[in-house]
Amino acid sequence: MEQTKTLTDEQREALAFVGSALSPLFLQDPRKGNAGELFASMAALDAEEAAEAWPFVAPAEAVGALRLMVDGLADGIDADDLTWEYRRLFIGPGRKAAPPWGSVYTDRDCVVFGLTTLDLRAWMRANGIERTADDKMPEDHIGLLVALMGWLAQEKPELVSELLEKHLLTWSSHYLEQLEAAAEHPFYEGLARLTRLTLEGIQDDLGLKVVYPRYYR
Repeated sequence: MEQTKTLTDEQREALAFVGSALSPLFLQDPRKGNAGELFASMAALDAEEAAEAWPFVAPAEAVGALRLMVDGLADGIDADDLTWEYRRLFIGPGRKAAPPWGSVYTDRDCVVFGLTTLDLRAWMRANGIERTADDKMPEDHIGLLVALMGWLAQEKPELVSELLEKHLLTWSSHYLEQLEAAAEHPFYEGLARLTRLTLEGIQDDLGLKVVYPRYYR
């Protein structure tokens, strides 16, 4: 049986921060959502100072992504181009350039609620983990999984490594590279890059071993 990786208090705190700082930006409409304070805080950041403090990523790598995000909020969170880009990338209508669900990439039929979703759902049920958001949204949404990572770091840290190795890192970099390429607004380009760098840094910091599946999209 694989030994559970023990997280330090510093790692747990950093993971919780990442979950709370990044997940709402994937889940909340800038204009209609309830993450207005977070967007405002991002807009006020000094990218260089924030890069020095950002966990799991070297400052020289983090600063470029953070600059894109700060610059993308220069016109405010009510700017039409920011709102429409969020809706284009995450809501629809129309075919999404980079859908935010893992099963779209790992399921042979490229569908939501595919095997990746069902495996994650079974794992959550087996470990007594309840849904953290709207029950209608597939559990393998990037925003939900980043939020779950942060929650587990505080509440069930013994499960963080398994979540990452089996249910998130298996597809997150592949998806986030597509999202960064598809983004037509600097905020979401930067968000995709920062999230990818952060998750890859977490993988290195925790010494996680990930078996990557075949991607169908």
